[in-house]
Amino acid sequence: MGATSGDTGSAAIEGCRRCENIDIFILHPHNRVSDVQRRQMTTVAGDNIHNIAMHGNFDDCQNMVKASFADQSFLPEGRQLAAVNSINWARIMAQIVYYFWASLSLGGPQRKVSFSVPTGNFGDIFAGYLAHKMGLPIEQLVIATNQNDILHRCISDNDHSTRPLEQSLAPSMDIMISSNFERLLFDLYDRDGAAIADLMKDAKAGHMQLTDSALVEARKLFSSYRCDNKGMLEMISSVYKDSDYLMDPHTAIGLDAARHCRANLETPMITLATAHPAKFPDAVREAGYPTDPELPTHMADLFEREERFNVLDNDQDAVQQFIADHISA
Repeated sequence: MGATSGDTGSAAIEGCRRCENIDIFILHPHNRVSDVQRRQMTTVAGDNIHNIAMHGNFDDCQNMVKASFADQSFLPEGRQLAAVNSINWARIMAQIVYYFWASLSLGGPQRKVSFSVPTGNFGDIFAGYLAHKMGLPIEQLVIATNQNDILHRCISDNDHSTRPLEQSLAPSMDIMISSNFERLLFDLYDRDGAAIADLMKDAKAGHMQLTDSALVEARKLFSSYRCDNKGMLEMISSVYKDSDYLMDPHTAIGLDAARHCRANLETPMITLATAHPAKFPDAVREAGYPTDPELPTHMADLFEREERFNVLDNDQDAVQQFIADHISA
């Protein structure tokens, strides 16, 4: 079972589609992912594949997954849930690898590097933090956010207050509750589980502040930046004009943050590119690109394929009953 803001779901489905012993249920926020993102999930045929378009936003989907893990009594006897999005530790382990690969490609470990990471659920950049903890000489990690900027506000102003989630042109980052941020806090608070439990209560209530010592420790490695739709569109447009390279909106936010936050010009700054621009034609057209970017060859017929998904309310009983009813015998 997993929740996706657009990209993880299709990767998870592709990975599980041929697994006879797995039924996969992926929740995405209804009408809050792009058409290409949705179709990458909903056009994959398989009796074990179940796409749930849930009314609400990604945070609602993720909360549904967490609630289902907390009480799995709705499952048939002998069945249990496994996580498939970035709350799964295995995914973060895999993401650590390309921080090492990128560093080695630029002369590491003899020289330091920095990274700017488009950030929603904090999983990708947390993998960078773990690479740093493993000894990779990373000088700076930039948390790049869109207008849903709770992580930027936390690092820059110690303001981790929940605000209404805005639907943006970078939908994979439309997240207010970043699950993996709790894992970073656990380290910042010297692995004090009771302190983190109290912090999470504050976060759930809508307002959390870090201690001065935790904030100082975080800022030794992390910087942050907020790039809204306007700044993102300007970045896509300028880079395309300058270099003939077309970025997706999330990568553009990462690049904008890198340029604003780079602390040392002697240290290479790597911006993580996160998606194909064809997934986000509305943003690309709005940035001035004359046509919809072409889909990769293996997806050229994506809009001709039949879709299969169910639209459900944000109701725990309804979602869990759907899962119970569709598990293979």
